[in-house]
Amino acid sequence: MEAQLQKALAGLPLGEIRYLARTGSTNDVALAWAAQGAPDLALVVADEQTSGRGRMGRKWFTPPASGLAFSLILRPQAAEKDNIGLFAGLGALALVDALKALEIIAHIKWPNDVLIERKKTAGILVETVWMGTEVESIILGMGVNVSLAAIPPEAELNFPATCIQSETQISVERFELLRRVLVALLQWRPRLGTEQFIREWQQALAFRGETVRFWLGETESASGQVQGLEPDGSLRVLGSDGQLRLIRFGEIHLRPV
Repeated sequence: MEAQLQKALAGLPLGEIRYLARTGSTNDVALAWAAQGAPDLALVVADEQTSGRGRMGRKWFTPPASGLAFSLILRPQAAEKDNIGLFAGLGALALVDALKALEIIAHIKWPNDVLIERKKTAGILVETVWMGTEVESIILGMGVNVSLAAIPPEAELNFPATCIQSETQISVERFELLRRVLVALLQWRPRLGTEQFIREWQQALAFRGETVRFWLGETESASGQVQGLEPDGSLRVLGSDGQLRLIRFGEIHLRPV
């Protein structure tokens, strides 16, 4: 399996690749590796995750040979340090582009999920390591449901889920998909924070023009129409009271009304 991965990623300007048949969380492995001095674009890939993490400590289901589970270590350049909030969008946009080659239209559920036919197919977890007031490294983790086995039991879902192979007649090889994602990410990275970057992310935005209900915490919720994105990646929502609201932080659960 490791040989297949190395072959699929041959020629890409990656820092180093670590393949794990089984691990708790690729982000945890990447965080430890970054602390030990891993180079920019060092990559951790696992066939199986037993303790994969999503936002707010949620679990990410990754059985063996069923999906993509990887974490990319990024050493941000000076300009990128001003756009830390855009890295989840970078990962999501890269996956959206990679899926286009499979003739699959995907959308980005702000801030960090990728949907196919309005069902969750991938999640992105970005973790930032600080050295004092400076960003030392960014861990961009991604989990992608490739086959049916990657979809969690329905009782464990908090949003409808699907997988890539359910949405296409084309056979999908996981490591070839990973290569496509990384190629797209490398192409978008120099454009992080540009008008083109925000425009493309906005065009792929799920629920744009629709009224959604969103939660900013366990109890606080509101509804409004998704308008688009601000230059810093904040979500622009037009409230039912006619007031424009910018959502920058917090745990947001978007649901169509």
